[in-house]
Order: sequence, then structure tokens, then C-alpha cells
Amino acid sequence: MHLPFYIAKRYFFAKKSHNIINIISGISVAGITVGTMALVVVLSVFNGFQQLVESLFNTFNPDLVITWKEGKTFNASSIPAEKLKKLSGVIKYTEVIEENALLRYHEKQFIATIKGVSSGFKKANPLDTMLVEGDFVLEDGETDYAVMGAGIAYYLNVQLNDFNTPLMVYVPRRGSNVSLNLEEAFNSEAIYLSGIFSVQQDFDTKYLLVPIRFARRLLDYDQELTSIELSLSDKISQDKIQKQAETLCGKDFVVKNRFQQQEMLYRIMKSEKWAIFLILAFILFIAAFNVVGSLSMLILDKTEDIGILRNMGADNRLIKNIFRTEGLLISIGGALLGLFFGFIVCYLQQQFGIIRLQSADSTFVVNAYPVKMQWMDFLSVFATVLALGIVAAWFPVRRLGEKQLRNFTSKN
Repeated sequence: MHLPFYIAKRYFFAKKSHNIINIISGISVAGITVGTMALVVVLSVFNGFQQLVESLFNTFNPDLVITWKEGKTFNASSIPAEKLKKLSGVIKYTEVIEENALLRYHEKQFIATIKGVSSGFKKANPLDTMLVEGDFVLEDGETDYAVMGAGIAYYLNVQLNDFNTPLMVYVPRRGSNVSLNLEEAFNSEAIYLSGIFSVQQDFDTKYLLVPIRFARRLLDYDQELTSIELSLSDKISQDKIQKQAETLCGKDFVVKNRFQQQEMLYRIMKSEKWAIFLILAFILFIAAFNVVGSLSMLILDKTEDIGILRNMGADNRLIKNIFRTEGLLISIGGALLGLFFGFIVCYLQQQFGIIRLQSADSTFVVNAYPVKMQWMDFLSVFATVLALGIVAAWFPVRRLGEKQLRNFTSKN
């Protein structure tokens, strides 16, 4: 067995001549353990929230969306629809029209975005799983229906089963002059609601889903579209299909994946995660100063042992390696314990949801803090603690170790 490791291990587990050194060593291990566990738990909770947010946005956002680069609308004939539909991995092809509109229900009004979608939208989108009331029905024969976000429904105080009062939708009439007469300045259509969904506040307070034929009739559109949405198979590389779609559509169109559709949000979430990591790593760095104190006192306590080792032929490098190894044992021991306890806490939270977000009657999408463990987080935390342990072990050995060696040499 390597001599410095063997002696350091004996020092680590054996009782010291002064009990305070045992206490400080225990505090050092405990501090690193708690700091490591906190890092693992916090990073796993951030992963859980990120996965939750992604799942909510992915409920509404398509795998790929195609828009015109230099304008709002484009003609459907300018897109190679049949070629896109035949791409390997494309499950559904959905035509979309989006436009801001004024909604009126009884005496209340609200500005929202109507999203007209073609008939394949329901099969391509899992939004029907996010309904809080009613059914996901947009067309029934020749009758059109709308599905509304919960935020809009709240502001308008909509009653889903009110068949006497339809929802009125108004959009400015194309090419019309400004007029105080509402009928002359706006196109309007009446529509009944079939359901209310709740995904995320940004969507719940923004969108009213309608059939694309309703949107075209309201906006006086013929073949105009604002975007194309593609739903993809999980078995095919999305990057590959995205590149193929970009090639087919040409330079006049932009093809975005889910990350690019919400790029700012995802970047902010990642930035917040690593900002918290740095903050907790700094706290862990402060806790590592206990290792400095523990090693300093151990060096003072083992002055006699240093002398014996010198008499047996040990050089300065060997003696320093013993105490450096002792510091690493404290750091690695605390890190392994912290990783273990962090794993246990995260596993229990995953399985049983011990720590709740709100009260039991909360309408939030989850009741407990979501957790997702990633092995890269464990590896990053362990590497961070190891680096801090090396720094903490280097400082007292370099400063105090040399002083002790000089003192012993002067005595002899």
C-alpha cells in the first residue's frame, strides 16, 4: 500500500491526542457532506423544474415550426407540402393561421390570439390532455367550435354551457378605413366553446384555438398561412429532419425546433441553474476552510511523528504528501457521503413527494417539488469538491508543514 495513503488513513480514523482535533475533523467532513448534498439536491430540483416546464411548453409547441423569414403570412402553395409530409419521421403536417383578435362575451372584452389550425392538429398535439373543462372539439360537421385558454376564460367569465350567448370574435377588416362604426371597421364571427385548457400562463392568457376555416373566413384569407407545424416521430433524429425541411423550404423560410421556439426561456433556466451552482460551490469553498483548520491542528499534533519519520529517512516531500492525502481523505469522504445522502433525498422526493409546493387543494400542475437526477450533475459536484479539497489541503501543508520541519531540524 502507498505509504502516504496508509499513514494518512491511520491519522484519519485514529484518535488524536487532543479531542478537539477529532471534533474539528468531524465538522470538516460534516460541512463538506452537507454542502455536497445541498448541491446535488438543488441541481436535481432545477432539473425537475426544467423538465416540467419543457413538458408544459412541448404540449403546445410543435416539434418543428416553419415560418416565412420576411413577413407574417405566405401562400400555402409556396411550401412543398407533399414533400414535407413524405419526409421520414414526419407524423403530422398542420397548417396554422395566427392573428390578434378582440373577444367579447356578454359585456366583457379581451384581446387574445386566435390560432386557426387544420384538421390534423388534435392528433398531432397532446393538448387534449390539458383540458380542465369540456372536450377538445374544433369541428363537428359544418359547425365550428373553439377551445380557450383558462386565463382568457377567467377574464371573460365564460360559461362553457351557455348556448344562448356565443363568443364574438372581432378582427380589423383588411383594407378598411378607420371608422367609429364597429361593423364597418371589423370583421366578426360568433363561435361556441367546447373546452378550456390550462398549460402555462403564457399560453392560457393568449390563445383561442379555432378551425382554420373559421380563421380564414374571419380574416378574409384564401390560401394564406402564418406557419406550418410538423410533428415528428421519437425514433428519428429531429436535427436531421430539420435540415431536410430547411433544404426543401429554401432560404425564404425559417425552420425552428422546440428549443429555438423558446430559446430565451431555456437559456435563462440553464443560466439560473449554474448561477445557483456557483453560489453553493462558494459556500462549499467556505466550508472547506474547516479542512485547513483540521490539517493545521493535526500537523501541530503530529510534530513528534514528523520527527520519527525524518529519523527513518523520510524526506519533506513524503511528509507533505501524508498530510495532503489526509486533507483529500476528508474532502473525498465528505463528498461521497454528500452524494449518497443527496441521492437518498432526491429518490425519496421522486417516489413520495415528501416536500410539497402548496396546500393539498392547490390547482398547480404538480403538488410536490419535481426532481430529476442526472449523472453529469453528480460528476460535476464530485469534481468541484475534489478540486476544493486539493486547494484546502495544499495551503496548510505548504505553510505550516515547512515551519514544523524547520523546527524539528533546528532541534536536532
